[in-house]
Amino acid sequence: MAGDQQQFFLKWNDFQVNMMTSFRNLRNDKSFTDVTLACEGQTCKAHKMVLSACSPYFKALLQENPSKHPIIILKDVPFNHLEAILEFMYAGEVNVSQEQLSAFLKTADRLKVKGLAEAPQSIKRET
Repeated sequence: MAGDQQQFFLKWNDFQVNMMTSFRNLRNDKSFTDVTLACEGQTCKAHKMVLSACSPYFKALLQENPSKHPIIILKDVPFNHLEAILEFMYAGEVNVSQEQLSAFLKTADRLKVKGLAEAPQSIKRET
């Protein structure tokens, strides 16, 4: 009898907008942060889940070092790049000046940030 029950499809129409707003609020409030990123003598708090979802580099690093609240020191990463990368991860967009764009994209590529890092050659060359 259980297989005969009618199924209902429920959908949250504003899900993506709500999640983006929630992520942005969590970042701004520093609520539930569980990782600290450090570079150039400055720090940023973030969420392991967001870092892992947006970067296989951070995902592997956090999986290999399962600490309750790790501090990750990023050598050769300018602090303004880190802030912009976090903005991109949490909001899906970021403004970067033209003069900083090339260096910023190299930093994002080193950190394997999805949406900013270079795609594999097989994907990039669609002609």
